[in-house]
Amino acid sequence: MAGKPVRPVNAIDQTRRMLSLVTYLRERPGARIEDVARAFGITEDELVSDLDVLPMCGTSFRGGDLLDIDTDGERIWWHNPAALGAEAAEPLRLAADEATALLVAARAVATLPGLRESDRQALLRATAKVETAAGEAAGASARLSVTFESEGGVFADVDRAIAERRRLWIRYYSPARDEVTEREIDPIRLVSVGHTYVEAWCRRSEARRTFRLDRVAEIKILDEPSAPPEVELRDLSEALVQPAAEDPEVVVEVAPGGRWVAEYYPHDSADELPDGGLRITLRTPDPASLRRLALRLGRDGRIVEPSELSESARQAAREALAAYHGAEAAG
Repeated sequence: MAGKPVRPVNAIDQTRRMLSLVTYLRERPGARIEDVARAFGITEDELVSDLDVLPMCGTSFRGGDLLDIDTDGERIWWHNPAALGAEAAEPLRLAADEATALLVAARAVATLPGLRESDRQALLRATAKVETAAGEAAGASARLSVTFESEGGVFADVDRAIAERRRLWIRYYSPARDEVTEREIDPIRLVSVGHTYVEAWCRRSEARRTFRLDRVAEIKILDEPSAPPEVELRDLSEALVQPAAEDPEVVVEVAPGGRWVAEYYPHDSADELPDGGLRITLRTPDPASLRRLALRLGRDGRIVEPSELSESARQAAREALAAYHGAEAAG
């Protein structure tokens, strides 16, 4: 099994994934771990981490109906899939704290921008039924409220656009260029690789791109239908950035203090240098974005090829140094 560290994930994304995982595993007895991880775009260790949580889930917290799911290291086995069947269903009984948590969460989700109106109305009807069933216990929930981070609104709009197959307009911040651009994109799917991203066909660049949700400054769902070209979904469990063979080649040399570059960036080769550093050959669709890497490395690295990018990085370093000295003199 892969021995890679588990990346931190957004709790909402993990919950969505685990709910989908239950349905996926129920329909695929004995599914192979590597196949399931690839299908969900996560590492095998992340999948095993989810599997460690699922046996603590069920139709209640009172035992006897928890999911009996385990793995032999190669395949995943669900021993009691009937536990979620209609024949096993019992009337739901909520304790006061459970009713309060459920009602607070439901009201919060109902306020999310971008939520489909039909879903909002269904959620409000369900909330009203829970309030009636909870009786006095519902009173405490009225004194509590939850506000989602701004990313939640973007997530809801993207999720809605994917479901309704509609195009999105976004204002997006690119840290590599330190600029905000306006784009129209046809969303393909949401993925979680440390942060939450939307993979989409960008109409500005006419290519597939990934956009980090917390860098979306503004978003609108357009009336125009989303029509991305047929593209093969990539396995993102290894890394979000996966250069293509036709992307320009860049050569970077790093000192021992910059060896982390070979761990962080996908690369074609990493050759040892006499001083303990590395000569790293990598590909990127946007070589100019590596100027920021060169500035970050400082004395621990330099861009060797292509020569015009190397000179551009040196010029950026000179400008940054001049700006620093100017600010120091002014102070």
